Order: sequence, then C-alpha cells, then structure tokens
Amino acid sequence: EIARQYKEIDRMAKAMGSTLSAPFMTLSFMALLVIPTLKLSDKGLFDGSKFEFTEVFFD
Repeated sequence: EIARQYKEIDRMAKAMGSTLSAPFMTLSFMALLVIPTLKLSDKGLFDGSKFEFTEVFFD
C-alpha cells in the first residue's frame, strides 16, 4: 500500500512539471543539516563544513 501511494505522489509530482527522477528522495536528502554547507534549522544555523551550529553574526 505504501509503495502504491509513493508511486502515485511521484507520478503527480512529475505530472506537475518535476524533472527530477525521484523528487521525494531529493527532498528527503535536502532535509539533512549537512546539505548544503550552511543550513537553517529549528535549532539555529548549522555549518556543515565544521559540523557544528554557528552564530549568524560575528563580533
């Protein structure tokens, strides 16, 4: 059932113009804090290069 539903939303995303081969897989990876280098999360700004949260403003 889950696989059927996934195929359906994948088909709908492509019907709406997505050119990605797997649009929802791409979205799941974009949620990772380490992609891209700087990422804003609910806990603050995360620096993927240093693998730590960082300040927005520096002194």
